[in-house]
Amino acid sequence: MAAPARAAAPAPVARTHASFVGAVPLELASVPPTAGTTANLDLAGLDPAVLDLALGALACARQAGTAGDRADHVLSVIDFRLPSTAPRLWVIDLDSGAALFTERVSHGRNTGEDAAVSFSNIPGSNQSSLGLFRTGEIYVGKHGRSMKLDGLEVGFNDRARDRAIVVHAASYCTAGHVAQWGRLGRSQGCPALDPAVSDAVIDTIRDGTLLFAYYPDPDWLSGSAALRCDAGRDPA
Repeated sequence: MAAPARAAAPAPVARTHASFVGAVPLELASVPPTAGTTANLDLAGLDPAVLDLALGALACARQAGTAGDRADHVLSVIDFRLPSTAPRLWVIDLDSGAALFTERVSHGRNTGEDAAVSFSNIPGSNQSSLGLFRTGEIYVGKHGRSMKLDGLEVGFNDRARDRAIVVHAASYCTAGHVAQWGRLGRSQGCPALDPAVSDAVIDTIRDGTLLFAYYPDPDWLSGSAALRCDAGRDPA
C-alpha cells in the first residue's frame, strides 16, 4: 500500500504541566514517566506528556487483558486541547516510532465549537468521550465504510458501542470546510475524518489497536482507571 499522505503537524504545544490543566488545579507533574516508553518516539506536535499517559494506558490495558492483538504495534492519540482546525490525531507505529498519520478529527456538536470543552458518556449527549478505546470491526453504514469502537473506561467511555461512537468519513472534516467555516463540522460524538484519509486510517488501526483521547477534564483525570494501574501513577 502506498505510504499515506501526512498532513502538516500543528505547532508544538508548550511543554509545561500548566498547559495540560489550564484552570483545573491538577498536576501532571506527579505522573512519573513510564520507563523507556518515549525514548525512541519523536512525534512533531504531540506533547510528550500526553504520549506518556497514552503509553501508560496501553500498559494498563495489557495488564487488564483488554488490549487487542495489535495493540503493541499501533497506537492512536487524540489531544482534544487542540482546536478542530489543527491536526490533533496521531497514528503511531510503535515498532518504528514514526507517525503514520497526523490528521484533523472532529468532536461532538455539544463538546464545543472549534475548541472542545465538554465530554460525556451519556447516550444522546452528542458529546465526545475521553479515555482509552479499543478499535473494532469495520462495517458499511450511513457514513460509508466505518469502524466501531469499544470504550475501556467504565463511566467515561464504556457506552461508546451503544452510542454508535465510530470512526467514519465526513465531508465536514475537510480543509475546504475549515476554509469556509473556520472550524471542522461536528459529529454526534464520533471521531470523524477527512474522506481522503479515512479508509487508510481505518485500515491501519482496525481490529484491536488502542485509541487514547486526552483532555484535562478533572473528573476523568481523577477517576480514570487507565491512568492508575501502574504502581505510583496518580495524576490527581
